[in-house]
Amino acid sequence: MDSMTIIALTSIITAGVTTAFGTMAPALGEGKAVATALTALAQQPDASPTITRTLFVGLAMIESTAIYCFVISMILLFANPFWNHFLAQTAGQ
Repeated sequence: MDSMTIIALTSIITAGVTTAFGTMAPALGEGKAVATALTALAQQPDASPTITRTLFVGLAMIESTAIYCFVISMILLFANPFWNHFLAQTAGQ
């Protein structure tokens, strides 16, 4: 295998693993956060606005992790900096 094939395979596999774990962990975290918030709302209905506001801020922070993983996957697939390096090396030969 030449170096371009190795870079392509490594990029695709890494993007897949990043997307898999980067979406699985935040999904579990969001589920736990919502379940805990619903329990808190059931126990203290008077604190509903505070709990809801805090829940949405927390969900946004958790979701940002998944978005960062998605961005890294897209960079690896479509804007990989290693491509330009190896293309420049092969053009110079």
